[in-house]
Amino acid sequence: MDYVSALVPPVVMAVFFIALIVIIVKSQGGPNKTKEDAAVDATFARAESAKQTARPENV
Repeated sequence: MDYVSALVPPVVMAVFFIALIVIIVKSQGGPNKTKEDAAVDATFARAESAKQTARPENV
């Protein structure tokens, strides 16, 4: 019976880890993908704009 109590925690953690990976993969894309992509694009645009205004390039 000691081997059962030794194997239960790793098996439970493995099941939860696999479930987490499945949830992450399933949440990629779908109706929220466009909203998430737009938010990331806006953040990159703001960062690029801030970088250019902080250090204008010599022309």
